[in-house]
Formats: sequence, C-alpha cells, structure tokens
Amino acid sequence: MSTLPRIVRQTLTIARRDFVATVFTPTFLLFLLSPVFTLGFGLIGGMGARSVTEGSTAKTRIVAIVAPAQQAAMRNADVRLRAVFSRGDQPSILTIIAPTGDPEAQARATFSGGKKDDTTAALYGDLTKPTILYGGQGRADARYLGSLAEATLRTDPTKAAQLSTPTLTSIARAAPTDSGHKQAAFIAVFGIFFLTLLLAGQAVGTMMEERSNKVIEVLAAAVPLEAVFFGKLVGMFGSALLFVAFWATLVSQIGGILPANYARAIGEIGPAVGVPMFYLLFFAYFAMAYLLLGAVFLGAGAQASTPRELQMMSLPITVIQVAMFGLALSATGSPDSTRTWFVELFPLSSPYAMAAHAANKPELWPHAAALAWQALWVAIAITIGARAFRRGVLQSGSGSMFKSRRRRAAESAIEVAS
Repeated sequence: MSTLPRIVRQTLTIARRDFVATVFTPTFLLFLLSPVFTLGFGLIGGMGARSVTEGSTAKTRIVAIVAPAQQAAMRNADVRLRAVFSRGDQPSILTIIAPTGDPEAQARATFSGGKKDDTTAALYGDLTKPTILYGGQGRADARYLGSLAEATLRTDPTKAAQLSTPTLTSIARAAPTDSGHKQAAFIAVFGIFFLTLLLAGQAVGTMMEERSNKVIEVLAAAVPLEAVFFGKLVGMFGSALLFVAFWATLVSQIGGILPANYARAIGEIGPAVGVPMFYLLFFAYFAMAYLLLGAVFLGAGAQASTPRELQMMSLPITVIQVAMFGLALSATGSPDSTRTWFVELFPLSSPYAMAAHAANKPELWPHAAALAWQALWVAIAITIGARAFRRGVLQSGSGSMFKSRRRRAAESAIEVAS
C-alpha cells in the first residue's frame, strides 16, 4: 500500500474527528442561529429607535402666524403636501395662529413656551417674503414651511405665478424640550449598553484562565471566594474606567469643531435632571450595569473549563442583554407607561431604564432607590457565582461568605493531615 492513501486516510480521520467535535455541540446550533440573533438585534434596536423618534415627533409642532383670510388656504395646502410624505417622514404638526402685535416676538415666543410646547419652526410675515425661524433640529420643518407658504399662495388664482421667497433664520433654544429629553434618554441607553457589552465581556475568560493555571485554588485558600470574585470585578472595572475616560475626553472636544448648526442641534439635547447631575447618574448606572453583567460573566466563566464551553455560556447572556437593551430603548418613548415601570425594576434592564428616567424626569429620589436595588443584585450575582464555583468546581460545599480566613486555613490543614 502506497504512502499517499495512508496519509489521505489519516487526514480524513482527523477531519472527521474535528467535524464531529464541532458540529455535534450546542455551540454549533447557536452558530447556525446567529443570523437570526443578528437580525433580531437589529430589529430590536430599530423598533426602539423608532419608538423614540415617533414619541418625539408626535409632540413637536410647526407654527404659522398668518392672517385669518389665509388660514383656510394654508390648512388645505398642508393636507395636500402631507400626502406626498410617507408615514415615517411626516413633518411636525402644523399650528396656525393669527398675528397679534409684533409677529416676530410672537414667533420667538413659541420656542420658549415650556418643554411640552416643542416648536421646531415658526413662520411669520407676508407669505411672498416670509421669515422662518427654526431651532437646531428644525431645518427640514423650516423648508416645509417655505413650501407651504408657496403652496398657499398658489391656491389664489389671481396670484398663480407669484412665488414665495422665504428667509430662514436659525435661533438657539433657551432650554431643552421634551423631544430633547427623549433624545438624551436614547443616547444614555445606547451609551451604557455599548460600553457595558464592549468592556464587561473581558470578564468571561478571566476565571477560566486562572482555573487552568491553578491560581484560583491559591486565592480561594487565602481569602473568601466572594472577595476573589468582587476583587476581580473591581479590578476590571478600573481598566474599563480608563477606557471610558480616554474616549470621553476625545468626544467632549467634538463640539468645538462642528459647524454651528450641528453644535446648536446638539445643544437642544438635554436631560431633565440637568447636565452635571446627569453625568453623575450616567456614570453610576454604567458602573451598576458593568458590575452586574460582569458578575454574571464572571460566574459563567468560572464554570467553563474549555473555550468552547465559555462561548456556549457567554452567548445566551449576550442575547439576554441585547433583549434588555431593546426593552429599555422602547420604554424611553413612553416614560409613564406600565412597561417602563417593569423595565426599571427588572435587575438586568434597570440601569439602562433608569438612565433614561434621569433624562426624561427631574426627580432625584427614584435614583437613590434604584442604585440601592441594583447594588443588591450585584451582591446577589457575585454570591451565586462564588457559591456555584465553590460547589461545582472546588467541590467544597456551599460554604459561607462570612467564614473567617483563620477558620478556612484550619480546615485546609485538617484536610491535608487526614
């Protein structure tokens, strides 16, 4: 028998072994379903973003200050023009009012009527040469008002050839509106989710590495396992803080190099609790989300003995976390609904939802209760992970997190002597 057929048989044997070891595992099933997960993630994120956008658009308005004789024609023109737009691209709701006194002051007053009175653009003056004021995010609505003024003039047969030449003027809003709060909530939810998912995943392989080189047994003999788990979590959180601080410093400088219109649009996005307090709460909820997800990852990684088991355990956790992100994102558009209360109370989604709560509502007392609630679940996750590791891997029973180091050393000495 020649050498070549033998090499071929040996090659096919190795290939069959690796094929069976790869395919006949739960991990490969998750790999087959990965496109479904990817599409689901995109659908969840898209639905959440759409919920925020629709909730903001439904509360915005455009204002036209025109004479009573032209109001009916403008309403009819608005109905005709809106028929051209799809449902997702509809302009803001049109409000028509009659001029009183100074039309310019009247138009500017519509931008400062409170956060529930969210005006994106306001038109005043003669429709042949109107002036249109718009906020940082209302340029598209301002152009629509310009088209609406011309369409209104064309409804008069005697002025069919007369065109409107509007003057668009950008103004700065004094305070963020309700839509600005919702946009801040969306940014907070997405920011915490992105940072947590990016950084907390580092914890999943830490325990498996130290199991392979027997370091964890040495640490477990010296200190309680709960201290080992929490210490590792805090250490990794410190490295995550350096990452966040580095990129936060870079992102904070973007506003200085953006064009004025973009910078003004960003300025209209603001939280209800105020910017300094929002930064503190964002950091606190990022810390809670990181510690909670990191504790879950750490406990899962402690049970895995091979990279394949590690992937099998970490993927479902990631899927659940993305689902929590989608729930929190969809709740930002309706901060007073029952669904939002549930998302704020559920431990895995609570940090995201409460960050959105800080952007939508000015009350501070719910955040103290939420942070205490989340810290409790971080402690629960660490305790469960440590005891599962002690019982399943170290085979030393459930143990107690209050057992002293001297008592542990005495028990170890007795076991060695026996």
